[in-house]
Amino acid sequence: METETEFVPVLFAGDINVYSVARAFHEEYGVKAKAFGKASAGVCVGSRIMDYESLPNADHGDAIVSAVNQIAERDSGRKIIAIGCGDAYVRQISANKGRFAPNVIAPYIDIDLMDRLTDKEQFYGLCESLGIAYPDTFICRKEGGYEGGFPFGGPFIIKPSDGVAYWEHPFPGQDKIYKAGSEGEAAAIISRIYGSGYEGAVVVQNFIPGDDTYMRVLTNYSDRHGKVKLTCHGHVLLEEHTPHGSGNHAVIITERNEALESSIIGLLEGIGYRGFSNFDIKYDRRDGKFKVFELNARQGRSNYYVTGAGENIARYLVEDLIRRRELPFKAVSKKSLWMVVPKKVAFDYVGPKQYRQEMRRLISEGSYANPLKNPADGGAGRRLRLMKNLMSHHYKFRKYYGKQRDAGTDG
Repeated sequence: METETEFVPVLFAGDINVYSVARAFHEEYGVKAKAFGKASAGVCVGSRIMDYESLPNADHGDAIVSAVNQIAERDSGRKIIAIGCGDAYVRQISANKGRFAPNVIAPYIDIDLMDRLTDKEQFYGLCESLGIAYPDTFICRKEGGYEGGFPFGGPFIIKPSDGVAYWEHPFPGQDKIYKAGSEGEAAAIISRIYGSGYEGAVVVQNFIPGDDTYMRVLTNYSDRHGKVKLTCHGHVLLEEHTPHGSGNHAVIITERNEALESSIIGLLEGIGYRGFSNFDIKYDRRDGKFKVFELNARQGRSNYYVTGAGENIARYLVEDLIRRRELPFKAVSKKSLWMVVPKKVAFDYVGPKQYRQEMRRLISEGSYANPLKNPADGGAGRRLRLMKNLMSHHYKFRKYYGKQRDAGTDG
């Protein structure tokens, strides 16, 4: 049953990120979130734990301000928390903080700092100054030429420095990231990116060997004073491999990594960061270092791995920013399994045997969750859509991944 609270969460986007955040609010406070997304179909449509509305320009600043301020006027006696669940939404909320009604909370750093941190070139400069490892990197610019001559060998990973601007210039075969085996192939990919109209920098990196199980994710919450109050390290066991979903997490087990957590806490507190942050990281077996790829100035798409491990992310926002309580520091140590694919897909495509054994143990203990499989959110129509969503992963992994059971080889 929905509970009357002193706040209203207003979420932007329409994917699993939104659903996971809405579920966290519903589980912790019994509140039904309001959500706006561009899509008229997906995991949020028909949900009983949120009021989802299709808004075609939901990632535009004017639309966000208008939607939030209408709710703020209607609920003038309550606080409104505006939460972006994707980079474009977060950026627009940050950039328009001065336009929101007085009872609106936008839990984000200022746009200038956000732009510096989410621009990969500037972020790697910060990592360099703090001694935080990151992949060997070369920055290409449209006006500076990009015909190879990289200062390290391949294979190469290629990705735009400004992800928001990149997706504003679609082209056939557009992917989230690219892998090239040679400098010539890398140059051809970069040429296609710039041919679309994208003007920003393109990042070329040395490919770090290792399958999906070499990946890590680190989620943190920094309070209103700039102190980190939550850190949760996840060992990624499987990622998606579709062109637009490459790198999206599919299976995660929580575990501690105190040295890595400490270095990232130092970075965040050193710059006075506030709000949620999410880091993509890969272990490089060649030198034994964990190398940071990027900082996302928000909770990640897989954020329910934190809530599922016992630290509800909605609680941090509400207790810190609305109830103004001092939060204790928490480094999540509970072992928990998070997955958004069917169990069969997880066991078929997670390579090393020891991880599958740990998955079985956590499932048998009940220490696992799929954020979309929510007992509080039934209905025949939604159950059918969820079943179709889960079944689609069988096809996607067969097409884009290739079975690696027991192989433990590079992905």
